[in-house]
Amino acid sequence: MQNDFISRRHILQRYGRLAISFGLVAPAIVTSRKSLAQQSANPLCEKQTPPQMQGPFYLPLSPERVSLVEPKMKSPRMRVTGRVVDTACRPLPGALLDFWQCDERGQYDTKGFSLRGHQFANSKGEFFLETVIPGSYPGRTPHLHVKVQRKGGQVLTTQLYLPNHPGNAQDFLFDPRLSLVSQGQDFFWQFVLPS
Repeated sequence: MQNDFISRRHILQRYGRLAISFGLVAPAIVTSRKSLAQQSANPLCEKQTPPQMQGPFYLPLSPERVSLVEPKMKSPRMRVTGRVVDTACRPLPGALLDFWQCDERGQYDTKGFSLRGHQFANSKGEFFLETVIPGSYPGRTPHLHVKVQRKGGQVLTTQLYLPNHPGNAQDFLFDPRLSLVSQGQDFFWQFVLPS
């Protein structure tokens, strides 16, 4: 029994020396505190949110509101919460978010501001949007359009998609990196803008 213990110990020591000599453990030992501090604490902030085309249905000067739902709308609702941050994961308070989308039949209001609205991120860079689940139309899966702009920064125009929707595979613009994150019946999204 004691021989078994010694042999296991001997094997572990030998493999430990071997790992160090091949550099498998050495980088962890010699990494400086400075380089560790420079690594991003949240890798989800390192990559900027991908842009996508604006499309033909954008209208400027939408009303300021967090809910695009109107009393006459009978469609199923959805809520999106999220944040606007830079690539260093710092919140961007006051960032402008301008949303627009089609209705459940896949039609956009091109004469008014139904299912259109803008808002500003709060002091923590957070936003909340209440709307209806957008419909699909030929060639397009359900999606939300959005323009995001930090104070004094460039405008990011992109689109957000429903995760695991069957229409995603047939949409020529669908980008899986822009799929909303499900949180029960609600969704989450973090916009990452340049630092």
